[in-house]
This record gives sequence, C-alpha cells and structure tokens, in this order.
Amino acid sequence: MGYKVAIVGATGNVGREMLNILEERGFPADEVVAIASRRSQGTEVSFGDKTLKVKALETYDFAGTDICLMSAGGSVALEWAPKIAAKGCVVIDNSSAFRYDQDVPLIVPEVNADAVAGFTRKNIIANPNCSTAQLVVTLKPLHDHATIRRVVVSTYQSVSGAGKDGMDELFQQSRAVFVADPTTNKKFTKRIAFNVIPHIDVFMEDGSTKEEWKVMVETKKMLDPKIKVTCTAVRVPVFIGHSESVNIEFENPITADEARAILRQAPGCLVVDKHEDGGYITPIETAGEDATYISRIREDQTIENGLNLWIVADNLRKGAALNAVQIAELLINRKLIGTKKAA
Repeated sequence: MGYKVAIVGATGNVGREMLNILEERGFPADEVVAIASRRSQGTEVSFGDKTLKVKALETYDFAGTDICLMSAGGSVALEWAPKIAAKGCVVIDNSSAFRYDQDVPLIVPEVNADAVAGFTRKNIIANPNCSTAQLVVTLKPLHDHATIRRVVVSTYQSVSGAGKDGMDELFQQSRAVFVADPTTNKKFTKRIAFNVIPHIDVFMEDGSTKEEWKVMVETKKMLDPKIKVTCTAVRVPVFIGHSESVNIEFENPITADEARAILRQAPGCLVVDKHEDGGYITPIETAGEDATYISRIREDQTIENGLNLWIVADNLRKGAALNAVQIAELLINRKLIGTKKAA
C-alpha cells in the first residue's frame, strides 16, 4: 500500500521539481497532493502525465497524509510545520526554519542518514541550505579518510536560489542590456546581469551574510562540530547550478589521486577531472542532474595536507528537491514510518 504525499509550495521552482523527482524515481505514493497559498488555489501543476489542481494550505486537512514535502519559505514553515506534524504527518522542510533546532535532524542521506531517527521528537526533518548540501556530500568521504581540520569555501550561486523572481530579473536585465534599455533591481541589491554580487541573504554583526553563516553552522551540525569553516557567498548570473571553490586542510596526509579515487566511490559524487581544455564541469552541464560533480582536484602546496576542489550541482535538485525526496525514501527504506491507510 502506497503513501499519501503532500507538496506544500507546489507552484514554486522547488515544489515543481519535487513533483518531477517523485515521478522520476517511482516514489511509492498512492496519492500526491499539490498545495500552496490560497491565492494559488486552482492553479494546475504537472505530475508525470497527470495534472494536479493546487489546494489551499489554509484549508487542507493533513490528518490522512503520511509525508509533507514543504518548500514555502521560513515564515510559512514556522507557522504550519508544527501544525502539520501534530496531525501525524512527517514534515520534510526545505527552509531554514528548523535547521538549527537541536530536536530537528538536519539530513543529507549520503552524509548522516542515521540521524534521521531523531525526527520523532517533533515529526519534522530539515533539509540543508542548497550550497551546504553539495559541499557536505563531497566533504564526508574525505573527512572519513583523512579528518578535515579547516574548510575555506567560495560559492558561485545561481539566481534560481533566489526563486522565480531572481530568474526573471536576470532574464529581464540581460535583455535590457542588449537593447540598451535601463535596468532595474528588485530582487537583488545590484544589477545581476553580467555582474557578480558578494551578498546573499542579510548581513550579520560580524560582517558575514546569513548565507555564509548557514554553510558554517550546517556543515558542523551534519559532519563534525570540530571542523573550522569559513565562507564567502556570491550570486552570479547563472540560471541553474551552484558552484563552489573549496580549499581543505586535513589532519592526515591525502593526495589528489587518493581524493579522486575516494570520491569516485562515494555515493552521490561524480568526478570529472581531466587536465585538459573542458575537462571539468560547469553549472550548465549539471542542470537536471542528480549528482554532485567534482573537478579540479589538486594539492595545495601552501599548507600541509591541503587540497583544492571545484564542486558543482543543480541547486534545485540535490540542493533542495532531490534531497527532500531522498529523506522521504530513507524513512520508508528504514521502516521508520508506515502508511495511514495501513494503520
């Protein structure tokens, strides 16, 4: 007997991707319900060869629903996730609302699958930040082998990380530049077309942005609290796909060849690293792909036991929708939840 699954935020970029991935992976669902705010009620979204009519979050009864995949923003999650969880429905939330709650597991299945059992405390599981997800998938097998001491990461994050409005702004500004029309900034603080912006989310007291803080705190929570992490997060004029330049200092020796061999065997990782023109991955090649791609693996001669990596992934998939679906699959495969119908 299959599960009943609700997608909250089904009309957004990530919500639509969740629907696609559920269908692609043959998720064992007897029923999938698309949910959004009242203003989107009646809107149609695609689910495989079916069309689903969106239902309103405010009036939907979750009592018979087994799993809720939520991608509706932090404020919505804070209000609704506990209400949904109280109905006996497990909430897998894509926002930052519960990531730092010690009673809510923050999960990337390839990294810390065992921690998922802690969901019973609040019936909520958190999905990490998109840039953190691809980072920890790569760091985990290397940490297991040589113990990471310090990570320095610079992100090059696509506009889809800022939602549909971010993608629209890049498109409109790019067109305006070509025809010599004036550009306007609404979603971003400066023009994003043909530019890069070293500012994602709000500024904090120490001069870091919230995005940079998220990478640090989430990496420590999922991987190892002893790892030192520093980050500079940059928005770039790319539609889909986050890239990261990562410098890692290890406690124990590790060569570039060893790292390649380890990452080639690691779940969720795909190494494309040829020392030739085009022998590396760029964001455009990762769009629609599930893997986290690693290129430019090389030893850092300025420190002892150091490596440099280039990491790229589709932020709408592994960074959000795919990871959420994988968490749901993890719950089912480990027999941590059953169906309401069977009960």
